[in-house]
Amino acid sequence: MVFSSLIFLFLFLPICLAVYCCVRGTKARNVVLVLFSLAFYAWGEPVYVLLLIASASFNYGMGRWMGRWEGRSKGKRWLLALSVAVNLAALAVFKYAGLFVETFNQLTGLGVPVPQISLPIGISFYTFQALSYVVDVYRGQVKVQRSWLRFLLYISLFPQLIAGPIVRYADIEAQLEERHSSREDVFYGLLRFCTGLGKKILIADYAYGVCAQLLDGSLASATTVGTWLGVLMFAFQIYFDFSGYSDMAIGLGRMFGFKYNENFNLPYMSKSITEFWRRWHISLGSFFRDYVYIPLGGNRRHRWLNLLVTWALTGLWHGASWNFLLWGLYFFVLLAIEKPLLPHVRNTPKLLRQLVTMILVVVGWTIFYFTDFGRLGQAFQAMFGMAGGGLISGQVRIMLVNNLPLLLVCILGASPLPRVIGDWFGMLCAGEDQGGWKQKTYVIVCFVYCAALLALSTVSLVGSGFSAFLYYRF
Repeated sequence: MVFSSLIFLFLFLPICLAVYCCVRGTKARNVVLVLFSLAFYAWGEPVYVLLLIASASFNYGMGRWMGRWEGRSKGKRWLLALSVAVNLAALAVFKYAGLFVETFNQLTGLGVPVPQISLPIGISFYTFQALSYVVDVYRGQVKVQRSWLRFLLYISLFPQLIAGPIVRYADIEAQLEERHSSREDVFYGLLRFCTGLGKKILIADYAYGVCAQLLDGSLASATTVGTWLGVLMFAFQIYFDFSGYSDMAIGLGRMFGFKYNENFNLPYMSKSITEFWRRWHISLGSFFRDYVYIPLGGNRRHRWLNLLVTWALTGLWHGASWNFLLWGLYFFVLLAIEKPLLPHVRNTPKLLRQLVTMILVVVGWTIFYFTDFGRLGQAFQAMFGMAGGGLISGQVRIMLVNNLPLLLVCILGASPLPRVIGDWFGMLCAGEDQGGWKQKTYVIVCFVYCAALLALSTVSLVGSGFSAFLYYRF
């Protein structure tokens, strides 16, 4: 099941909210959320829901066992090593086994049967959440969770189960035990959810349509403008798709009393690659920083080796294909070049730094998009004028003109403008007034906004059918 489906929007979510509101007490509400979360996951993964429960149970047990030792004793370290090994082994088997065997066959010429294992949805996210918990328990940064139900809820909670953000146990530890959802929380959650839905259905899906037309066919005669337009549309698709999912997850969480951290902060406004990765998929970047880069030594020793390992793992985390490793190493190289140069370019015009950063990011998304290295090479040839298609064709010119409104919406939507307008309108309606008409106006406008997005998204879904989130495949 996905958020951008008619079943979820008009059946699952309303029933879940109704049942949740009818019961009283955090424990009873936790039971409701666990049952609905498992049903949500089992809708598309009826077998792998057992893997999810097994992962939660194993890591819950490891946490309880660690709680018997004070400090970082030898026994506690062995438990941590066992927990990390089992979690990463599960990830390796279900996500990377096929890639490893295929690569082994290519290198050796052998014909070892390639295991046909379907990827459990969300395994990368809930595995990282479980790892963050056991590591934090080992470090003494969080208390051991003694309720299996609460820990299962932490791992399986459906708003962020499938594609994040990666929620650390420390951030919602207190909310698992006691939380309240006010009318303001539900109102904000609805507003945030509908905003994310609009990003996904009304922008990301249409950007993908243009991208697929330009990049999924033969690239032998691709034009320079057409290829750049296709990759640029992919850059907008992945941003609005994933940030839209994060908005929906944050909104859903707020409806149920959970407050998740932000996962995106206008990444395409960045003035450097370093800044981009502080703004893009914030929860993943902070995870690799705190659980990989710093434990390896961070900036204290072997800095560049630590950075190389971190970015290689970041790339591979995104998918079972070697282009993702290349994508991670690409950003490692950019960061390695950029860090010594940053102090010398701070006086460069802001717009120029933003433009250069965006171009470098779009080149990176090209590596991310093409899992086949042959097609990746053809795409780069076209992008830099070395293919046979020339600069632009008549068909690409027509596509560019027809999709200028969509391109403009993407550019403005990825800029600070929507946030500025929202903040301005909120401040305008926040002043003192007689009869509360400003507050009423704010509520009415927000409800009309949500209703319009829901209606337009519904019409689009009815017309186009199923609409999966891009990050589900990772």
